[in-house]
Amino acid sequence: MTTSSAARATATADATTQDGFAADWQRWHEGHEARRADGHGFLAITGLYWLDKTPTEVPGIPGRWSTGENGPVVDLAEGESLRRVGLDEADGDDAEDLTGTVALGVIPERGGVTLHAGDVAIEVARRGGNDIVRPRDPAHATRVEYRGTPTFAPDPRWAVTGTYRAFASPRPTTVGAVVEGLEHVYDAPGEVVFDVDGGQHTLTVFDGHEPGSLFALFTDATSGVTTYAANRSLAIAAPDADGAVVLDFNRATNLPCAYTTFATCPLPPAENRLPVAVEAGEKKP
Repeated sequence: MTTSSAARATATADATTQDGFAADWQRWHEGHEARRADGHGFLAITGLYWLDKTPTEVPGIPGRWSTGENGPVVDLAEGESLRRVGLDEADGDDAEDLTGTVALGVIPERGGVTLHAGDVAIEVARRGGNDIVRPRDPAHATRVEYRGTPTFAPDPRWAVTGTYRAFASPRPTTVGAVVEGLEHVYDAPGEVVFDVDGGQHTLTVFDGHEPGSLFALFTDATSGVTTYAANRSLAIAAPDADGAVVLDFNRATNLPCAYTTFATCPLPPAENRLPVAVEAGEKKP
């Protein structure tokens, strides 16, 4: 094969690899956007209500809501009701109709329960040591008018290999929140070290949704310029036996607070403020 033929073959292989990478990213992106725009996703949240001992009405949903040492309580007047659907009964066949005084019990931090009033899902959750109520209405304007989030073009250069280093024991890590005065505490199992743009960087990571998986909250030199100022999130698949991980910044996503003022999103730890411009992933909505 001549030099020119070899060059053309290499270029074709590179283009094929790039096309495949972009196609995989596009499938992921479309799925992520679909989940974001779900009828009861965070775009559907109509308000954020902080509960205390005083029974309070929440606009648009039944009951008077309060909380105490035994967890949230809703008092439903005569003729009012809510519905609770079993975890495996999404079709509602085994739904429970709630009336009168309903005690929901103590909710763990970052946990929650969901009740229903017609088409509205009512999230009752605990964030930063506080019990909250957030109704989610599929007809809410933020969801109905959503037209997608702009992104950087997918680029294999930003799928970076790193090394996971576990701490001797998980480190309780306190981070701020987009809500003034609120704090979140996460147990950090370790950190990821990686090289990009000629420098070595480190991200403190937290446990992800899937067993063994991780995620990082971060900002970088694009934050507040082309990307959302407060934070972005990066899911990381479980490390292999040698601790190797892939940080695919093309899949860096905005948290709910980029879209709604009714979010309680955490801010990144101070050490996760990267000095480089990560021109990959989601931009400002």
